[in-house]
Amino acid sequence: MVKQVRAARTRQALVRAAAEVFADDGYALASLPAISRRAGVSTGALHFHFPSKDLLAREVEAAATASLQRLAARQDAPPGGVSGGPVGAGAGGAGLRLLVEVSRDLVLGLSADPVLRAGFGLGGDPSRKGGEGPGRWWSEWVHALLREAHGAGELAEGVSPEAAAVAVVAATLGLAGLASRHRFHLSPHLVEQFWALLLPGLAAPPPRRPARPGIPAAETGPAPR
Repeated sequence: MVKQVRAARTRQALVRAAAEVFADDGYALASLPAISRRAGVSTGALHFHFPSKDLLAREVEAAATASLQRLAARQDAPPGGVSGGPVGAGAGGAGLRLLVEVSRDLVLGLSADPVLRAGFGLGGDPSRKGGEGPGRWWSEWVHALLREAHGAGELAEGVSPEAAAVAVVAATLGLAGLASRHRFHLSPHLVEQFWALLLPGLAAPPPRRPARPGIPAAETGPAPR
């Protein structure tokens, strides 16, 4: 039991150290000796858990995807509504609110979590072949959520859920690339500005409130003299 705990801790230390090196140096320049030194373990221990750099990178991508899934699950709504506070007037229905909240948490995660940041960076690294990372899961999740929002009447008339998803995914993956390759500091304010620009054209207008009882509708015609 003690050996299993020690092995699990060593594996976690290697994944985090690899994520930090991948995020700082990129996949091509990252070396296994540098990763083992940062993790504080021998190269033999590293090769025991991960025989190749590619396997280690895939483990970082898998950990980043799991982290992203937890972000989405944490904000996902119980029956009756979306958790978290309002995102502003005219922000649309439950699906759009969920998308705004998760994208905000994703940006915060990219700034604070090297595993999440490296996972997105590895997925778009041109020196790797077949790397997908959390970017593919994010794209599929956004597309599915916006299709559901469209079916629920949350999107404005004429708005394509596929086109809206492309815009959201492109923006968030672009921010992920800035964070991973240029050490760009991300803040929730960037997400707020993005949604302030996008939501007015994306969300269906709120339903008109019925007239209050006892108040007659305004009459038309010439004003009294």
